[in-house]
Amino acid sequence: MGKGGMSQGGSGEDGVEENMAAWLLGANTLKIQPFHLPPLGPHDVRVKMKAVGICGSDVHYLKTLRCAHFVVREPMVIGHECAGIIAEVGAEVKHLVLGDRVALEPGISCWRCDLCKDGRYNLCPEMKFFATPPVHGSLANEVVHPADLCFKLPENVSLEEGAMCEPLSVGVHACRRANVGPETNVLVMGAGPIGLVTMMAARAFGAPRIVIVDVDDFRLSVAKDLGADEVIKVSIDIQDVDQDVAQIQKAMKAEVDVSLDCAGFNKTMSTALSATRAGGKVCLVGMGHNEMTVPLTPAAAREVDVIGVFRYKNTWPLCLEFIRSGKINVKPLITHRFGFSQKEVEDAFETSACGGNAIKVMFNL
Repeated sequence: MGKGGMSQGGSGEDGVEENMAAWLLGANTLKIQPFHLPPLGPHDVRVKMKAVGICGSDVHYLKTLRCAHFVVREPMVIGHECAGIIAEVGAEVKHLVLGDRVALEPGISCWRCDLCKDGRYNLCPEMKFFATPPVHGSLANEVVHPADLCFKLPENVSLEEGAMCEPLSVGVHACRRANVGPETNVLVMGAGPIGLVTMMAARAFGAPRIVIVDVDDFRLSVAKDLGADEVIKVSIDIQDVDQDVAQIQKAMKAEVDVSLDCAGFNKTMSTALSATRAGGKVCLVGMGHNEMTVPLTPAAAREVDVIGVFRYKNTWPLCLEFIRSGKINVKPLITHRFGFSQKEVEDAFETSACGGNAIKVMFNL
């Protein structure tokens, strides 16, 4: 188990209000139940959760009890995009005090394996990550977490914005992996929440021109409002790839240096590989399909580099600086807000799952 908590059941003692959490008990079954926290270690903090966002992976777990190769086999507390207020600090914690507002990085790596030692701790095979089976998540009144994974919020950054550092971190890590900069024209495939934060990250990294592609008019309109230079509506038909590539190249008015596929489907990856210039980069961010059939050989003949992305590493300080400085404004992405009652939890997940005009659904605890 991760630091977040250990078991369910039981009742409050000595009149102390019980810590409650949203438990995933089965497919399409969420219930608010008691959540017992582990003892506070010397390097840990106890955090009162104040803002928790719903991620696509949370919805996948709710609907199918799995996401990629991670499978829910026992009851699990859900949620991992979060921020809160320090309620207790361990004896060795020096940089945080009671009342500090913090954003939580949700993954606890081992710091002993070769990948951790090499700085790529996001790939640690022993990673304990909020709401990734069997580790409990953070949609709870309180959690216990390592202090070094809790980042103090600047005064002008809200708790909701702090929670948004988690999805934004995916975009920041993707841009770092693809070396996005002031001379990089960027194509973003998919205008969902991750596509939108990736687009915003690319702009913050200095990308001079960004084209974003999606099948949904509403999400494309949001992308345009958030600063995309051009938006293109496409179909889901794989036969339309050549036509889509022609539209993209016309809209870019230059060569596509980097494509960031934030959907991860056969068609989006095929389009990205075909649209990217010789010697360019295609970064696979989304994981829509576990297996894909794509035109790798023509891309290889043009030396298009294919780059994988898994979560993030060392991104919270930069995300907070982007938000503090105004280089990135995540507030428009939060379209729906809910409290923390049984009905509101159910309604919030249904809102997120249905899509429509929902981008980021946020709990205010």
